[in-house]
Amino acid sequence: MLWACLRFPQLAFDALRGTLPNTPGAFAVVAGPAQRRGIVFANAAARGAGVRAGQAIATAQALCPHLCLLARDPAAEQQALGAFAALAWRYSSDIHLREPDAVLLEVGASLKLFDGWPALERRLRDEIARSGFACRIAAAPTACAAQVLTFAHDGIALTTTAVLQGALAQLPLAQGGLESATVTALHGMGLRTLGDLFRLPRAELARRTGPAALLHLDRLRGHLAEACPRWQPPARFARRLEFESAAHSTTALAFPLQRLLRELELFLLARDGGVQHFVLVLGHERGASTRVAVGLLAPQRDAAHLLELARVRLERIALPAPVYSLALQVDELPPLTPPHRDLFDTRAQGGLDWPALAERLRARLGDGALHGLACVADHRPTHAWRHTPLDPAAPATRDATAPAPTANRPFWLLPQPLVLRTAPQRILAGPERIESGWWDAHDQRRDYYVVELRGGQRAWAFTEAGSRQHWTLHGWFA
Repeated sequence: MLWACLRFPQLAFDALRGTLPNTPGAFAVVAGPAQRRGIVFANAAARGAGVRAGQAIATAQALCPHLCLLARDPAAEQQALGAFAALAWRYSSDIHLREPDAVLLEVGASLKLFDGWPALERRLRDEIARSGFACRIAAAPTACAAQVLTFAHDGIALTTTAVLQGALAQLPLAQGGLESATVTALHGMGLRTLGDLFRLPRAELARRTGPAALLHLDRLRGHLAEACPRWQPPARFARRLEFESAAHSTTALAFPLQRLLRELELFLLARDGGVQHFVLVLGHERGASTRVAVGLLAPQRDAAHLLELARVRLERIALPAPVYSLALQVDELPPLTPPHRDLFDTRAQGGLDWPALAERLRARLGDGALHGLACVADHRPTHAWRHTPLDPAAPATRDATAPAPTANRPFWLLPQPLVLRTAPQRILAGPERIESGWWDAHDQRRDYYVVELRGGQRAWAFTEAGSRQHWTLHGWFA
């Protein structure tokens, strides 16, 4: 077996960064009781000013007066870990979450499929990099060792137990995954590396470290199997971001919305599915909320495409109150069939295909602004068609009993027939008699002709059946 560990060393900060503007500055994440809150993470700018994890807030602010403090959000961290577990699901079905900041996956069975560990590691790093999270990756024959190695070496991969034993023996005790109190006690005994512990007799080691540490060392070397519950992808997607300050316009929601949709894309990639309907919930004060539904004509999962449609929907609403949170909810996950392209695509550079254009028009004009047309089994021109739900991926529908269209029928029909004051100059084709509708009180008995008017226009006109007087214009030919 080969276990890979994805560890996110600044998860506490990265999980909150989706709610922050993409601007440089000194940030620190704080947590703890109200009277004893302290720094749990500081970004590079804050560390450059001397801010460190474990400091009191007053000390950190004295060192960095412009320090921006962020309250830690454990729920957001759990959501982020779940998103990366969904990403890992594409490469393995044996996934485990290791709190507070790691995802483990067994990749030994997937190496041939993905051309070996180096190629698989590159794919993992590329996909994680798109999320903006910092990540350290290591691989080892045991899950516990893979997690421990991420503290010491980013990118290390030990594929055999013999090599793993040598590498573990050189690790300092502080990087071995032991409790800090145990490490302090062992340092007092003159022990510095894990190799020093491995050389001790087992009975003496158990007496000095306790049973919990002994079990940990056995799992590191593969002497004891680990029993951990497997992670399973949820049946629905739900994410929520809390804002440090209120958003007063829909434009300010673009950055956190992009973060949520990137997580949704990773989730859908793992399930090899798409989304056709999702809901944005804008949270206001006192539990009030505004729901914005976004519907698509066909399942999609591209985050950039979903972001464009969602932003257009948001631009059409007026916020009733400032927004303090943004949630994304997806209850149905239909299968996704990727669109087929021609080998030699003749579209202009930057051009849109019909489905993409239809999506944009629906988002900007409203769901009811676009519709399809279908033929109906009725010879009367005004009753021979009907509106249908728009499906740009489907061909035009036609009733089996509907009359086949002919060249003598115009595409442009007038909303109401118009009486001609003078007879047509010339009859080009006809008559075509239409006698129908006696059953629905719209009886018609007409003779239709293709005619040329005095101005040279080619038109479709009718008279009463059997007559060539009282001409009425009903349509135009191109």
